[in-house]
Amino acid sequence: MRQSSRSKGPKAGRTSFNLPAIFEPRPMNLNGRIAVVTGASQGIGRACALLLAEAGADVALASRNLENLQAVARQIESTGRQTLVLNMDVASLESVKAGIGKVLETWKKIDILVNNAGVVRDNLLLRMKTEDWHAVLQTNLDGAYHCIKEALPGMVRQRYGRIINITSVVAQAGNAGQANYIASKAGLIGLTKAVAAEVARRGITVNAVAPGFIATPMTDKLPEEVRQKLLGIIPAGRMGTDIDVACGVRFLASEEAGYITGHVLNVNGGMYMA
Repeated sequence: MRQSSRSKGPKAGRTSFNLPAIFEPRPMNLNGRIAVVTGASQGIGRACALLLAEAGADVALASRNLENLQAVARQIESTGRQTLVLNMDVASLESVKAGIGKVLETWKKIDILVNNAGVVRDNLLLRMKTEDWHAVLQTNLDGAYHCIKEALPGMVRQRYGRIINITSVVAQAGNAGQANYIASKAGLIGLTKAVAAEVARRGITVNAVAPGFIATPMTDKLPEEVRQKLLGIIPAGRMGTDIDVACGVRFLASEEAGYITGHVLNVNGGMYMA
């Protein structure tokens, strides 16, 4: 009887692959990395700071809420990681220069920048005050520009960097009563793609994470009928959590995401599928 030319295969529990070094498993750790997270005093920013620290990064925490920042710093430091608390208003270029300068003075580099700081001042466009339009754009969009502008030169010199901008599902799908917020978050997507194209050859990735409806103290206070209506448009059947978003940020900050740039990662339970 003719013997089959097919190999019998490896024994159970053993791999048959001889992978080149580029495919060897790389643990998702950020040991030795320095991260800056804006809006780190609560919510998504706080969760991002905690997960980046858990993965091994030392984290500079930026916000205008020093009391909350100190609490986040204590939580991170209890795990053995180092922190730096920055009283920083991202809408102010001078404040950002001072904050980023303090990070560079202390740690000599920035490897990861998470632009999370944001504000909302919702209203229908016909009723929106001009100052509310500008306030949202200045924090949400200009703030990211300020931070990238100050952190980028060092990343270019070291030929390494991870920039992650927190945008929103409404920047893709639209929503009545949020013209200023949506304009700022849609602008962040454009900024992400433009800068990604500019610095990709320098070993720097620039990506965005677009959260959907995320459970917060504010959404907890919604009337039950409103809450159920929101859940009805989310295929996953639940609101997201700040940790859901932070997991996406941690991945994009890792070595595993080194070939991903100019991308918008949707973390929305399926409510918007691009």
